Amino acid sequence: MKKRNIGFTAACVLLGAILLMSVLAPLLAPYDPNQIDMKNALAGPSAAHWLGTDNIGRDFFSRVMYGGRQSILLALAATSLSMGLGCVIGLIAGYFGGILDLVITSVSNIFQGLPGMTMMIAIAGIMGSGVHSMLLALVLTSWVGFSRLVRGEVMKVKQEAFIDGLRSIGAGNGRILFLHIAPNLLSSILIIFATRIAGSILSVAALSFLGLGLQPPTPDWSIMINEARAYYRTNPLLAIAPGICIVCLSFSINVIADGLRDRFDVRRDSIPD
Repeated sequence: MKKRNIGFTAACVLLGAILLMSVLAPLLAPYDPNQIDMKNALAGPSAAHWLGTDNIGRDFFSRVMYGGRQSILLALAATSLSMGLGCVIGLIAGYFGGILDLVITSVSNIFQGLPGMTMMIAIAGIMGSGVHSMLLALVLTSWVGFSRLVRGEVMKVKQEAFIDGLRSIGAGNGRILFLHIAPNLLSSILIIFATRIAGSILSVAALSFLGLGLQPPTPDWSIMINEARAYYRTNPLLAIAPGICIVCLSFSINVIADGLRDRFDVRRDSIPD
């Protein structure tokens, strides 16, 4: 238990440091991330440029500091939209059941059966590269997880005696769903939200790396890795530094999600011995 607590604390500190670096990048970065200096292109680490410069002379340390801003915001936005859509669909399917539940379940099974990354690439490719098409691709491939979880939990909660009591005093379906059932699902939704954030960050990075998401000259970690492919032998830091940032961000969120599951997932200890 102590090791888990230490790991959870370390992950929180690491995530906090990355978020703080990204938020305060305009104040902390020593240079403009898009300032070009061709005379110092591909320069090695020095006192003036701690991580050196890229192929057109931009300070790489400054670009790394800025690199997480867009990815984190897009991952949060995509996961929030997926959560909202999936939770509403799951609440409706689980509460009303019947033909409506059958239709929704069939549609969700179709989406779940499709390869997520392949579908994202197809949607982003059809819609064209850019932030809006990437958000649409992420939402359409991520809502099913929230929907299935919420549906299953609603089907359990609606069998409780207090639901029958609410109906007997004239409570409407909307009030029962959103004021009494939904609050009972917050811990489970929080856990899957934290887990999906990490996946969304990796998906944003993958789409941007393929040229279907964020576009240059935006200072983004995945774009930096893509641009570093031609120089990784002579300047390996151009690929290593942003890669480490992506791994640390995703890893810390996954560890925090596991910690939240240990603390709040009541399914493990709701049945007395």
